[in-house]
Amino acid sequence: MKKLYEAVCRTEVVMAQVFLVVMVVLIFSAGIARLIGHPINWTIDVATCVFAWACFLSADVAWRKGKLMSVDVITKHLSERAQRSFRMVNYAILTVFLLYLVPTGLYLAWVSRERSFQGIPEFSYSWVTMSVPVCGTLLLITTLLKIRDEVREGRLSMPRP
Repeated sequence: MKKLYEAVCRTEVVMAQVFLVVMVVLIFSAGIARLIGHPINWTIDVATCVFAWACFLSADVAWRKGKLMSVDVITKHLSERAQRSFRMVNYAILTVFLLYLVPTGLYLAWVSRERSFQGIPEFSYSWVTMSVPVCGTLLLITTLLKIRDEVREGRLSMPRP
């Protein structure tokens, strides 16, 4: 199971990088095409779709690596035990939010399956909205693993009678 998760994580990083490059290439090529008088309107729309996926995938990569922005002005002055408590409350809030986000995203993808994205025929809006439940699930897994690690670390650091 651990090897599967590591493979998913590697794939997630590569996909986020590729989507970012694709988005930049699409936007740049649209700008050049417009400059020479032959605008390619669909590139911005596809870049928007890729942007949604890149954002969510990158959020999970950053969350997993501990690189998300955090405000610790107050908590850094607290004891280690209080900091751990605040982290666990934060993880609990995130878990509840993600448990709501995933099924809601699935519902949104389902109800928007027949809607075309930005008027592009044969390109369902569901391709964009599926980024929410798919990446929300990845974020949930990362959060649950952080909770597990926090609990294990707490057990190791507790004094034994």
